[in-house]
Amino acid sequence: METLYEDLHRNPELSYHEEKTAATIAEQLRKLGFAVTTGVGGTGAVGILKNGAGPTVMIRAELDALPVPEKTGLTYASHVTTHDDRGVEVPVMHACGHDLHMSIGIGTATLLAQNKNRWHGTFIYVGQPAEERIGGAKAMLKDGLFTRFPKPDFAVAVHDSNEYPSGTIAYTPGFSAANSDSVDVTIFGVGGHGSRPQATVDPIVLAARTIVSWQTIVAREIDPQDPAVITVGSIHGGTKHNIIPDEVHMQLTVRSYQDDVRKHLLAAIQRIADAEAASANAPKKPIVQVTESVGAVYNDPQLSDRLASVLKQVLGESNVVKGHPIMGSDDFAEYRQFGVPSAMFALGAVEPAKFAAAQKAGENLPGPHSPFFAPDREPSLKTGIETETAVVLELLGRP
Repeated sequence: METLYEDLHRNPELSYHEEKTAATIAEQLRKLGFAVTTGVGGTGAVGILKNGAGPTVMIRAELDALPVPEKTGLTYASHVTTHDDRGVEVPVMHACGHDLHMSIGIGTATLLAQNKNRWHGTFIYVGQPAEERIGGAKAMLKDGLFTRFPKPDFAVAVHDSNEYPSGTIAYTPGFSAANSDSVDVTIFGVGGHGSRPQATVDPIVLAARTIVSWQTIVAREIDPQDPAVITVGSIHGGTKHNIIPDEVHMQLTVRSYQDDVRKHLLAAIQRIADAEAASANAPKKPIVQVTESVGAVYNDPQLSDRLASVLKQVLGESNVVKGHPIMGSDDFAEYRQFGVPSAMFALGAVEPAKFAAAQKAGENLPGPHSPFFAPDREPSLKTGIETETAVVLELLGRP
């Protein structure tokens, strides 16, 4: 599994372009006797291992990497560059640990294939594309993941984390990751010379007022006990010092857990943008578009507690801890929308001594999406494989 992990790490591919990665995973599964289908939802791979009557259990592993320049200094570091969907040349790195997740899944698949006397039922390995663009799960489901193939009784995944030392697993019953909506906003004005602002409607000033007003949505419209975030991550307008432009473009990320909070946030973003535009006598209303979205990851509480109890027996009581919800997102959430009880576990990925030293010093360690993020390889692989194997064996019918 270390060899596979290093190979995957050296050869990352961007979302929706994971052809070689999917082929590697498919080859590994076929060698183990899985029935494999590729091209599901674009570049997804589905491997099925049937072993008599019994429950159906699915694990999910993501295939895609990020446009990040690797700075880890590892001997197996990525030096890959490619052109993204805009035609821009970008570096590519498995900076979120998807290579680790894939290898852990193959390790689990190997143990299950070698120990069929320990279980019965159906085991499904889902190699999912485009998690980083929160579209891969939807694409696979639209392509018949739960109709062309057996619908699972349970879905399980792990995700590495810099918040825990290697050798540990964290479980979070209930909400563990947030709804995420990517919102594009275009504000319109009337351009002109920067020396004659009275003859214009300045969309840059209008955008600034709108951004400040948006912050009052969370501060004054949402119950403080309901998590919510509105972040403007990108703002573009104008071309030169002395030109007032006609329009400004902004990109927002909007996070929440509860569906009613999510609806309120999105409606309020539109309402405030319209009101600010009207107050400035803008020539037309802003355009507000949700361009990407995914639901919240909700770990079935009963399932999470059941599996945590098993993991404490396997890994040791002190190595299984209760985690906390985050405002990040993951399209693993999509599977529960189809009525499949699911559980995602956080896998500690930091060398324990380094983790302890950082905790003592109050320092933040590189984590997912950092060019310096490098999981503690062998312990992370081993703990991940032990975790997935233990929970899958618990969920599959026993002989």
